[in-house]
Amino acid sequence: MPGDRGWGIVATMSESSGTGTEREVDVVVVGGGSTGENVADRAHRGGLADVVVVENELVGGECSYWACMPSKALLRPTAALAAARRLPGAAAAVTGEVDVQAVLDRRTSFTSGYDDSSQVEWVEGAGLSLVRGTARLDGERRVVVTAEDGQVTTLVARHAVVVASGSEPTTPPVDGLGDVPHWGSREATSATEVPRRLLVLGAGVVGLEMATAFRRLGAEVTVVGGSAVLGAFEPRAGELVADALREEGVEVVVGDRAASAARDDGEVRLTLSSGRELVADELLVATGRRPRTTDLGLETVGLEPGAALDIDASGRVRGVEGTWLYAAGDVTGLAPLTHMGKYAARAVGDVVAARARGEAQGEQAPWSPYATTALRQAVPQVVFTDPEVASVGLTEEQAREAGVDVRVVALDIAVAGSSLHADGYTGWACLVLDDARGVVVGATFVGQDVAELLHSATVAVVGEVPLDRLWHAVPSYPTISEVWLRLLEAAGL
Repeated sequence: MPGDRGWGIVATMSESSGTGTEREVDVVVVGGGSTGENVADRAHRGGLADVVVVENELVGGECSYWACMPSKALLRPTAALAAARRLPGAAAAVTGEVDVQAVLDRRTSFTSGYDDSSQVEWVEGAGLSLVRGTARLDGERRVVVTAEDGQVTTLVARHAVVVASGSEPTTPPVDGLGDVPHWGSREATSATEVPRRLLVLGAGVVGLEMATAFRRLGAEVTVVGGSAVLGAFEPRAGELVADALREEGVEVVVGDRAASAARDDGEVRLTLSSGRELVADELLVATGRRPRTTDLGLETVGLEPGAALDIDASGRVRGVEGTWLYAAGDVTGLAPLTHMGKYAARAVGDVVAARARGEAQGEQAPWSPYATTALRQAVPQVVFTDPEVASVGLTEEQAREAGVDVRVVALDIAVAGSSLHADGYTGWACLVLDDARGVVVGATFVGQDVAELLHSATVAVVGEVPLDRLWHAVPSYPTISEVWLRLLEAAGL
């Protein structure tokens, strides 16, 4: 680590017995994932010298080792293969099958072999300090960190404590499931071999991405989706993804729920509410996540353990006196996505530094540099299934619930660019319009490689660009983005 940069190190009563120390620093960031790293970096760059990151697992967090990066590394090789097979000429050059071990090895390379030394090097090179251990709040501005060897360090923050502890998977109330060894998202993305039969409980983003990956790597896959597929998105998006999975041989069960689970002789048996029994070698439970706040010591500052941290626009935690406790990322329950965590982190790190300088006091206006407005109004997300789903802003249902004067424009993606992109291209696009204001408040695209359309939609939503002005944003020909022209024509322009 770099030098102590002027840390105040104060002996405590426990230190005299050799059990702990107390340090006064500028900022304590609880959680060394991508959100925590960005909070710390921005606060330090804003002029706060003594910024400490506390992490009890791998520095870099869920995204680097068990979520975004390894999951997309599992998906990308077979997506490229599928794309080649949709193009006559290219398809003729595909003469072999996917090299499963090479895919798994490349996945592991993106996790650095589950070694965080390069991330630690970045933290130290950025002028931050890392403390390893489990963190708990201990009253105002105090964080007690217990290392793996039992050593205790108490960090006292002059300016702020920022909670960026992320989220953890939830387990549904299925009889017997708690006694059945099963995969969560971590086990799926770090798997060292492909099971012959995989059951996926949950038809959200994680469940469908992993169903896609493992089916294309050779597993027999069944997805049990409860009431809907991709239920948080436009219904048509879920329908198209489910259809594509079925075409690839995945059984997608909708309208039937898991009732009980058991493991016998190495096989997982999942009984559905209809009485049907499904059997597999592995079970992936991907039914959602919750903020990781149970063991953070929230009760010491008057907050409820286990609940999401309620924040104002600047990331300050409500219900705690003063402006010293902040939160960013999944722990807030808002937009639990890596890019949104980093976005919130930038605002929080900047506002902590600004307030330490005597600036940015009081409530922050929407869209100011110190506000996290997009967490509630303009969240972009890509589901890396095949077809991809890319969405931003409000769905039709969400817009109606919010009282928006809704008009929806939707059509199949059938433009010159899509027909060149792949034979038999199947896609769909939808704009949710605020008709009273003449702006886009939500957009969804479904199809091969539509993720690259998403940022233009995000700019339109965030910038509240009037439709008559969007008409003059001419899409290049022949690209899939020509669908923008068709959507605006359908909107009456």
